[in-house]
Amino acid sequence: MSLVDHLTELRRRLLISIVAVAAGAVVAFAAYNQILDFLIGPYCELPQPPRPPGPCSLFITDPLEGFATRLKVATYAGLFLASPVVLYQLWRFITPGLNPNEKRYAVPFVVSSIALFCLGVLIAKITFPRALDFLVGVGGPDITAIFSPSKYLRLITLMVVAFGVAFEFPVLLVFLQLAGVLSSRRLASWRRAAVVVIFVVAAVITPSQDPYSLLAMAGPMYVFYEGSILIGRLLKR
Repeated sequence: MSLVDHLTELRRRLLISIVAVAAGAVVAFAAYNQILDFLIGPYCELPQPPRPPGPCSLFITDPLEGFATRLKVATYAGLFLASPVVLYQLWRFITPGLNPNEKRYAVPFVVSSIALFCLGVLIAKITFPRALDFLVGVGGPDITAIFSPSKYLRLITLMVVAFGVAFEFPVLLVFLQLAGVLSSRRLASWRRAAVVVIFVVAAVITPSQDPYSLLAMAGPMYVFYEGSILIGRLLKR
């Protein structure tokens, strides 16, 4: 294909992805109440106090914040709903440039990346209630938690993205071993240093900065580190 043909193909894939995201956002905009109820579930699980007495709800101080919150939720949910279509379009754009051997490795990498990201999202969802309880409770009994939608959604979104990206750690290590940059023997010799580095990195990238999220992220990352060593040895054989 010529450069113009490549750009034409890229434009086609981008247009399909944008339409898919827009369609997902429209669906999410219509199902906004159900999605928001799901997202504020961890906040509603907090006891009263520190949560204000009465029905569980978020509070706004800006007249435009309610509409902005609905747009944010629709956009995030639209990206999530359209992610299979977007990933498929990316795959269709890259595949013609790969030789059969590269395709043989690419499929497991893509599938494992998606699976690990989803696992990270699941761990973030399970961990977030404990993290929120710690963050609210550490302020003491004289503080009542009243959250605005924008800041609450930003925190839970950062948590999901941080865990999803962190759980791609073994994919990176296996790729570096296949590329010859690292070896399983060298990774095995770095075990002690890896434990310290993993916990430091987890402490830095965890948005909530609470011990529950730190352990929930660092623990699986070290397991992935050991797993990548084993996978590297198997691939070498």
